[in-house]
Amino acid sequence: MPSATTTDTQTFSGLVADVVHDRIFPGNITVRDGRIAGVESDAGARKDRVLTPGFVDAHVHVESSLLTPAAFGRAAAVHGTVATVSDPHEIANVLGVPGVLWMLENAKGSPVSIHFGAPSCVPATPFETAGAAFGAAEVERLLSRPDIGYLAEVMNFPGVLAGDPKMLAILEVARRLGKAIDGHAPGLVGEGLARYAAAGIQTDHECVTLEEARQRAALGMFVAIREGSAARNFDALAPLLRERPERCFLCSDDKHPDDLVEGHINRLVARAIASGARPMDALRAATLNPVRHYRLGCGLLRPGDSADFAVLEDLETCRALETWIGGRRVAAGGRCEAPAPEPPAPEKCPNNFARGPVAAEDFALPWGQAAAPRVRAIVALDGQLLTREEITEATVRGGALVADAGRDLLKIAVVNRYEGTARPAVGFIKNFGLRRGAMASSVAHDSHNIVAVGADDFSLAAAVNAVVAHGGGLSFAADWAGRAETLPLPVAGLMSNGECADVAAAFTRLTAAARGAGCALRSPYMTLSFMALLVIPKLKIGDKGLFDVDRFAPAGLLV
Repeated sequence: MPSATTTDTQTFSGLVADVVHDRIFPGNITVRDGRIAGVESDAGARKDRVLTPGFVDAHVHVESSLLTPAAFGRAAAVHGTVATVSDPHEIANVLGVPGVLWMLENAKGSPVSIHFGAPSCVPATPFETAGAAFGAAEVERLLSRPDIGYLAEVMNFPGVLAGDPKMLAILEVARRLGKAIDGHAPGLVGEGLARYAAAGIQTDHECVTLEEARQRAALGMFVAIREGSAARNFDALAPLLRERPERCFLCSDDKHPDDLVEGHINRLVARAIASGARPMDALRAATLNPVRHYRLGCGLLRPGDSADFAVLEDLETCRALETWIGGRRVAAGGRCEAPAPEPPAPEKCPNNFARGPVAAEDFALPWGQAAAPRVRAIVALDGQLLTREEITEATVRGGALVADAGRDLLKIAVVNRYEGTARPAVGFIKNFGLRRGAMASSVAHDSHNIVAVGADDFSLAAAVNAVVAHGGGLSFAADWAGRAETLPLPVAGLMSNGECADVAAAFTRLTAAARGAGCALRSPYMTLSFMALLVIPKLKIGDKGLFDVDRFAPAGLLV
């Protein structure tokens, strides 16, 4: 197998996955000047490796990897990924259009092609404080650029169904400019789903049941089967790859660095094949389907195509031996060979962070009565972005409603990062399992205020102040004394300026600290970050208080 990264003629031998013509055969691929010069059958070709078009993550927020686009691309390339379809609405909620432009510029240092969309819902709802707001003018400014290819996920599906003028104007911009439109409609089925699709929305990555996915496919929508660090829907949706493979993509949506080190879309292809999908259908969901829908420039192993492909060990593991993009080898043997660009210095990283320190008293919930009240509590669900609501009796101590780790009834708070002294919104949450300490994060979808969960008010303050001290980051405070482990995120309070391996190691230490304090969630910090997302049911919390997503209205703490 050639190992050079030159642009002269090279020949590759193996089992060729021809996703365009739905066949796999022993053959040879010739690459010349960065493009596929020829594809030929050869019974004598190597059978111990597979040559496939490189993989596409059909929906991922780069910011959720805690990495810059350049660093994300270097990590993803190792696993055979050659492109992503990426919604930059995380940084858009913090920094607006300049944040999206920063992502575009930084992505030039990525070996993987990162195809950005124009965020459609900034902020996601009017019931929270964000750092920016997009209307039709901002969306048109972005969609008019040649490097912005589609309208990113339309999360405000209640607005679409209700005919909200702002939302309809944004959709009209995308239709007029001929851009694809991504969806986001958790739980929406039946007549409401049909109206949502009729508005021009073509995809959805929020399905959690097979019936939801089937209804979308029947309407001609694409279903992006998601398996990320928090939302794990692959097992429920895998049958769609056997029933309607032409309607399927594969995506991660949100993937933390420790998971990205281990694998990317290649793992989903392997799981799809193991679950009974035809190998070519699994490969098409990760290559042909998203490339055609989003009109990406990625090659599909046809003569004349850009030489963007992966060399896989086999179709059982889909472990990438090599990744080639534009005829250059960018990864081999589990290492990225593309040069790393100079990381941005912390003081030069863009940010929007005005919050000052907090005190334990800021999280107090005074209660002057003897009888304990009944309160609404969020119930976190492992492996899901959805939550439940539970009505439970609060614990009262010292004239205040307090966290009660013995009952797994913790406090959850959202602290406005855009104003220096705004009072935190405080509620209760179950199923985090912390027996002591607190965890905090400035990655809090989608407005990215500071979200924290803790076993006592002192630990909450310590964890939040550790994030404040760095202008954003993740933290775990072991106790009320203020000792905290922190992963700084200097880029918008969302991303590190380091490489994946280093960020993954720091993230792993934080996760271990949370688990050591009793949290049994598979991905504690990813789950925490979605407790503030007010567009995924059932009960969430923003900087203005609890929010009932089903009613799409604020909810009181007391019942």
